[in-house]
Amino acid sequence: MAETEDTDIPAKKKSKLPLVLGLVLALAGGGGAFYAIWSGMLLAPEMEETAQTPAELLEPVAFVSLDPIVISLPRSSAHKHLRFRAEVEVEPAYQEEVAALKPRIIDVMHTYLGALEPEQIEMPGALARLRGQMLRRLRVVAGEGRIRDLLIAEFVLD
Repeated sequence: MAETEDTDIPAKKKSKLPLVLGLVLALAGGGGAFYAIWSGMLLAPEMEETAQTPAELLEPVAFVSLDPIVISLPRSSAHKHLRFRAEVEVEPAYQEEVAALKPRIIDVMHTYLGALEPEQIEMPGALARLRGQMLRRLRVVAGEGRIRDLLIAEFVLD
């Protein structure tokens, strides 16, 4: 009988203190690590190496302004005209050469824009596609490696 009485005693409840203490310490450690990285105390880049201004980090660039172009749209269009003006970003060494080709560049762009259907111009997202097509044509006219980009300053349907 003595043996059965000993087994009837309920087991001691385990304390939740270690679990709560572990959770609090984990949160505090994570918060501290976040703050140390966020504030730059850890893993921060060297300040002496990044002291350059953004303008100093850019490659040299030159621009050639193109004369504005006005395209008459067909009567079937909801608009009468397309006004277009752009800048050509060029390699600085070729700025004068590309500037000398401005009449040919304007002719290529005028011919391309004039051949488009009104729906092609009025579609959403058309400007990005048209810009890519014109840039490809300008690179053919000016020669490879001279023109970096075409920056559209005005593209207005009126």
